Amino acid sequence: MAKCLSSICAVNLAARGDFLQDILAASARRALEKEKIDSLEKLSGYSENEIMQLHGVGRNTMNKLKNHMKEHNVSFKDVSK
Repeated sequence: MAKCLSSICAVNLAARGDFLQDILAASARRALEKEKIDSLEKLSGYSENEIMQLHGVGRNTMNKLKNHMKEHNVSFKDVSK
């Protein structure tokens, strides 16, 4: 029985994905996951302010996100237009 349970756990963990796993803390990743943000493309559809409103996202997370997005030539939605 334990063997069966361990394989179920492995499948569940694999299904979660690893978007920004090495960049953000778990709380920030969960906040993005809750909003179904699992790619830079989806993240670029939000403004910085919208992301900052998520529980688990603070200045440190935002700085990491902006740096990572800049490296990949992606930016947050521009709300000044």
